[in-house]
Amino acid sequence: MTVKLLTVGLIGAGRIGRLHAHHLMRRLSHVRLLAVADACAEAAESCARECGIPRFCSNYQEILADPQIKAVLICSPTATHAQLIQEAARSGKHIFCEKPLALDLETIDRALAAVEQAGVKLQTGFNRRFDANFRRVRWAVEQGEIGAPLMLHITSRDPAPPSAAYLRISGGLFLDMTIHDFDMARFLLGSEVEEVFALAHSQGEPEITLAGDVAHAAVMLRFANGAIATISNSRRARYGYDQRIELFGSEGSIAIDNVYPNTAVISDRHGVRRDLPAHFFMERYAESFAAELQAFVDAVLDDRPVPVSGYDGRVPVAIALAAQRSLEEHRPVFLREIT
Repeated sequence: MTVKLLTVGLIGAGRIGRLHAHHLMRRLSHVRLLAVADACAEAAESCARECGIPRFCSNYQEILADPQIKAVLICSPTATHAQLIQEAARSGKHIFCEKPLALDLETIDRALAAVEQAGVKLQTGFNRRFDANFRRVRWAVEQGEIGAPLMLHITSRDPAPPSAAYLRISGGLFLDMTIHDFDMARFLLGSEVEEVFALAHSQGEPEITLAGDVAHAAVMLRFANGAIATISNSRRARYGYDQRIELFGSEGSIAIDNVYPNTAVISDRHGVRRDLPAHFFMERYAESFAAELQAFVDAVLDDRPVPVSGYDGRVPVAIALAAQRSLEEHRPVFLREIT
């Protein structure tokens, strides 16, 4: 029996691109990574050498023009995502693209139209949907295990902010960081956001202020099914990567805690303590990154819908834009004002 194999090209050899390359080359089944491209030739060469990728180049057009490559992973800077989606679609390649698809809805819509016209698949890189802990919460909702969902609280805090240079091109906290939480709220509650209210500031973070961004935010979401979600964000949690959820329902609640490097708890006369949680997303979500790529590979090979669609990539951007408007105008914003 012939084993189906998906041939892939990688565009972008930065931190997330290298992580995906590692998984494609060493962990996933029925896939072969043939080439990596990066505008920085040294980065592409380094990634190829480190992961054992057969070819590297500085021009992504070489990947799009290669008839052997049937799918591409877009892991380049955010500003390039939509254009690369359109070019890849016109080249007949199936597409996995990191979030966000773009920083405005008009650009996203052009990209999605190109994908639909070409008849290729597009999966958005919201890896947290594939985390075993979050999927357990979603299963509890689907099974009615805690009754009707009433209140969702998401805590999502990074250990340290990115560089000022990155902040200036990131699109801001809501589009760069909170976008994961907007997607997670939709995923867990199985409903759509109707109204958004946001508060934020940059106390203690002058570099973030100078970059025109905010460092700490609280966002409230009202959903069509009546549930309310609150999101607590920070660019700097000195104790590590803080990723927790509590969902309260009519018949009970379900919560997930941070992931720790071990389960040891030390108790002595000074108190009870344990080691710090996983330091950042590369450690906390390592398994989910591999799982999302395997899901993409399987969807292409089996010709079935991808689990996180282009529409799923569009909606969190709309919510982020509503949050930005709410912060600027000091009022709740209905999503219909944005979309």
